Amino acid sequence: MKVSLNHDKCLSAGLCVVAAPAVFDQRDEDGIAFVLQDNPSEDQGKAVRHAAALCPGLAITVGEGSEQ
Repeated sequence: MKVSLNHDKCLSAGLCVVAAPAVFDQRDEDGIAFVLQDNPSEDQGKAVRHAAALCPGLAITVGEGSEQ
């Protein structure tokens, strides 16, 4: 699984961090989200896909490829 986040689309809602805290976090200064793990394990897949679905800015992209 490959995860990316478009910072320009991020609305700082934080829903990704709530849904998948091992994969996403937010910057303290402005709340913009960032990816902690761009190749999370498959056991985190459900949470990552849920985070992408919740994102109001549609900033998260989830692909099935792996760079591991």
